[in-house]
Amino acid sequence: MQNGSMTAMSVFFPLDTARIRLQVDESRKSRSTAILLTEIAKEEGLVSLYRGWFPVISSLCCSNFVYFYTFNTLKKVMVSNNGQSRPGTDLLMGFISGAVNVILTTPMWVVNTRLKLQGAKFRNKDLQQTHYRGIFDAFSQIIASEGVGTLWNGTLASLVLVFNPAVHFMFYEAMKRRAGRGGRKITSAEIFLIGAVAKAIAATATYPLQTVQAILRFGQHKAEGKGGLLGSLQKVVYLLMDRMKKHGALSLYKGLEAKLLQTVLTAALMFVVYEKITAATFKIMGINKKQKH
Repeated sequence: MQNGSMTAMSVFFPLDTARIRLQVDESRKSRSTAILLTEIAKEEGLVSLYRGWFPVISSLCCSNFVYFYTFNTLKKVMVSNNGQSRPGTDLLMGFISGAVNVILTTPMWVVNTRLKLQGAKFRNKDLQQTHYRGIFDAFSQIIASEGVGTLWNGTLASLVLVFNPAVHFMFYEAMKRRAGRGGRKITSAEIFLIGAVAKAIAATATYPLQTVQAILRFGQHKAEGKGGLLGSLQKVVYLLMDRMKKHGALSLYKGLEAKLLQTVLTAALMFVVYEKITAATFKIMGINKKQKH
């Protein structure tokens, strides 16, 4: 499953490039994803659509490892001897695992956000070009010029976004119950559609926070607020209000089209892979069954 998620991220990486450009560069006009990608490729070269690919994939690998290692460790400690866990316990373990993941891997996501935007032709003249020679040089420069705490920019927004899977799961289960009302059997195609719609709803509901998260990680926008939890909350609120005041409420959703395309296409790819594996498995089982007779 992890390999499938890495493959999907690689295939649809340009969509993520489009998303983050619109989130961070508030002066860039919100165009259709296809036009925006063509514009970026024309101005900066085709390779720019995949700029920062390696840091993102590296961060994704580390993030998946931290999350699942933490989740399985908690499961051994919290789940009863009969090996069965309750939905409430699963949700709690998921949230704790997500929180640990955020705290440990946020520095990597801050660095890869900077690397993805390096060399970008910004429309906002206040945004400055960065000059990093790679992942380790980025870490070194950020610590030297901005302080170690900068590596955890956007942590509060990321912690709130830990609830994103819970929102997705809630809508997924509600739609699945509705589709299976009266004992009706739900097809695998319907499961895919329900999953894609639930992901789209969750992504849309939490997108403004994802926008703030990207802005804070990039670290070049002025935001009022002191240190600590209260200061982080003030920064999040300030950035949300400032963006709405300058560009309207819809500006918080710039790049959503690219995000939804990435979400739905990733779900579709995973579904196709799942169907192929299932079909191959049944075929092998059928052959084995015939061989037994």
